[in-house]
Amino acid sequence: MNAFSEYFRGLAERAPRWDFIWLYDGSATDRILSGLWVTIQLSVICVVASLVIGFAGSMLQMSRHKIVRLCVSGYLQIFRNTPPLVQLLFFYFALGQFTPSYSPDGWTQIPIISNVGWAAIALSLFGAAFNVEIFRSGLEAVPHSTVEAADALGMSRWLIFSEIQFPLALRVCLPALSSNLINLVKTTSQAFAIAVPELLYQSASLWNDHPAAQNPTMLLLLIVYVGLVGILSLGLKFMERRMKVPGYGV
Repeated sequence: MNAFSEYFRGLAERAPRWDFIWLYDGSATDRILSGLWVTIQLSVICVVASLVIGFAGSMLQMSRHKIVRLCVSGYLQIFRNTPPLVQLLFFYFALGQFTPSYSPDGWTQIPIISNVGWAAIALSLFGAAFNVEIFRSGLEAVPHSTVEAADALGMSRWLIFSEIQFPLALRVCLPALSSNLINLVKTTSQAFAIAVPELLYQSASLWNDHPAAQNPTMLLLLIVYVGLVGILSLGLKFMERRMKVPGYGV
């Protein structure tokens, strides 16, 4: 391990623009790893929350009540037609000032929703706005004749939905859902704008302190995001293959 560290330390002296400082300096390594961990946590939270909100929104969008459908439509218009970076800044700076705070020591005021929390909320709502339409299109793609046949067999509405409608709809919407979730993971890097200590934030902080580490750290960023998106993409492809029905959907 010492030989490995010494090699990259020597490389930094021989080629000053290629300082792989995070391979031989413990504090730099910790900063990169903590940023990577925040990126992974933020990605998982946003993906899961966007799926839950998206599915709930698709059900509300098919509600019999016009007011409910109008509310969902308004949400979609706002979050689909504005850049995610603008949404992040709006949530953190505009809504954040109304967030209640607490004081653990009687002096410091700490908001109950941190910048990480606002990033998770804003990005989840952004991703969910697209998931709503994806789930709705999948549910509407299930033939009415299939539902009517299940109803004629005496199946309850819940059983029809859980055993027939939803599984078939998921097969139809999975390719579009995969693209949106992959895009959402990449969008988490924009949390950098509100100082969320994710990977891009920590990387930029590192090369500001050590300018010679800029090129290697940018290369690391590229590799890490390719890896993260690749893992998610492979998992979703695996699901698509497992759920494939010949002649139907994916």
